[in-house]
This record gives sequence, structure tokens and C-alpha cells, in this order.
Amino acid sequence: MSEAALRLSGIEKTYNRGLASEIRVLRGVDLTLMPGEIVALVAPSGAGKSTLLHIAGLLDSADAGSVEICGEPMQGRSDRRRTAVRRDRLGFVYQFHHLLPEFTALENVVLPQLANGVARREADARAQGLLDSVGLAGRAAHRPAELSGGEQQRVAFCRAMANDPQVLLADEPTGNLDPETSDRVFAALLGLVRDTGLAALIATHNLELAARMDRQLRLDAGQLRAI
Repeated sequence: MSEAALRLSGIEKTYNRGLASEIRVLRGVDLTLMPGEIVALVAPSGAGKSTLLHIAGLLDSADAGSVEICGEPMQGRSDRRRTAVRRDRLGFVYQFHHLLPEFTALENVVLPQLANGVARREADARAQGLLDSVGLAGRAAHRPAELSGGEQQRVAFCRAMANDPQVLLADEPTGNLDPETSDRVFAALLGLVRDTGLAALIATHNLELAARMDRQLRLDAGQLRAI
């Protein structure tokens, strides 16, 4: 059996709101995500799915429990090491694309690679290949304002994949799109993930999209349960 791409064990998270108010968002969450596996995370707004994704993605710290990325425990690691793991092994996609408006689609996908020390020619080739794979071959030179919402989000997917991560974390990646565009964009995301064989944890409200993934988990009362 291959090594887990992501393992969460006993994750606890509580937020303090004032002297006498606490919200226990995560209550001993356990999750194992294997390479090549696409898992849906379903939860109502405010249930803690974004918090869980942030902890899994090393953007936030749990009050208790452990996070392992590709077999490497993250507790006690320096900020520098956690940043390196985020850069090299994790990809992130959000509900809003957050593309840099002054750069073209190609440049938005190139920039993370340049920051990771990839040569420009190699970065350009990978970026163009990723854009081609999601049907944006002819839109590489367009800036975000010249792209539709669905096209912008597909560029964001490519940017998340630019440094060849082992784990993709997506927080409502189609939540800002109409149903038809959402379906088309989600198909592009699934194609990218299937082609690369990475592990993906995708938060969504859309049960139809969730049903197309390998597993569906519901975050309920701070704990994960299989649907």
C-alpha cells in the first residue's frame, strides 16, 4: 500500500469569542487521503470546512492533533519548512480565482514556477501545457478581465497545479459559477487531477458534483462522517 498523501489525526480547533464564549469547530477529525483519490468534503456554511482545509494546507494550526504531508509530520516544523512544503507539495484553489489582473493567463501560471526556481522556458512550456489541457490554448495571452468566470477559474486550477503538487485542496471551487459553467469547470478540474494522479480534497455544496468523486465526507458537529 502506498503512503498517504495527507493524513489528519485527532484534529481539534476551538475559537474564542469573548470571555465566556467558545466555538469548538473541529472535534477530533481523522482523515486519510491516498494518492490518486478525489474526496468530496460536504458541509453547510459555518461548519468548519474552510478551517479544516486551512489546517490541512498548513495555513492554520490545530489546537491538538497531527498533520502529515506525504509521510512527513508537520508538528514542530519550522515556519520555513512548512512554507517549503506548502510551495512544493500542496496546491490551493478557492471559490474566487484571485488571479493577478496585470498578468496574462500564461503568466499567472508561470509565476509560481519562477518563484520555485524553474527556468522561464520550462515554466512557459508547463503553463501552456496545463492551459491546453483545460481548453484554454487560445486564451493564454489574455488577462483575467478578458476571460469569463469559468475561464478564470480554470486558469486558477492550472496555477494550483503549476508546481506539480502531491495534494490539491479546493474550497468551493465552483461555488461562484452558474450550474452549466460549474459543471464544465468541474470536469476540467477532475481531468487535471485524474491525469496527474495526485490526491484531492474538494469542499463543495453541490451534491451532484460530490457524487462524481471517489468518496464523500460530511463535516457535521465538528466530526467527519462518510456519506
